Amino acid sequence: MKKLSAVQIKQQALVLSVADTIEEQGRNELPGMLQCWFDVEYHLFPGSLLMCFQFENEQALAASEPELLKWQKRLSGAMLKKGVILKDMRKHLVFTLKGPDD
Repeated sequence: MKKLSAVQIKQQALVLSVADTIEEQGRNELPGMLQCWFDVEYHLFPGSLLMCFQFENEQALAASEPELLKWQKRLSGAMLKKGVILKDMRKHLVFTLKGPDD
């Protein structure tokens, strides 16, 4: 893995901060949510950011699906507060059953 530049390290800290906050809120508000994980290519940031809410089973995922747009807006708002604009918020957060290693 290539070493991150100083700017990329700041971007990583920003994304980790937002992910931790949103994960805590998600666990409190979405039944069956296991974890929040993300994938990002820092040289293409913020366009490459993909945050995933992992659910424990299909029922929990289906029950939470109507809330997806609300959470996409929350992520976009949280990133905006940190000075990062997500042009298409729908591309950056998904609900899934897959984990980071799948």
